[in-house]
Amino acid sequence: MKEDKIRTCYFVTCYYYVNEIPVANAVLRERFGVEAENKATVSRIIKDTVDSGLIKLVDESAATKLRRYIPYWA
Repeated sequence: MKEDKIRTCYFVTCYYYVNEIPVANAVLRERFGVEAENKATVSRIIKDTVDSGLIKLVDESAATKLRRYIPYWA
């Protein structure tokens, strides 16, 4: 189950990257159908995907609300 969410997060990030759409927590929250009050769920999925090396931060020094993600190969 966790691996499925990580894989989905990676593929969504790849799709949005090639379509030039910035990927942030809110974008993934909408894609996963998670309400704003449960944003910690998506944050956890993002963290797990970053930890697995499949996505990375665009700007390491960005504030939490301004973080954007791209695939590892970009």
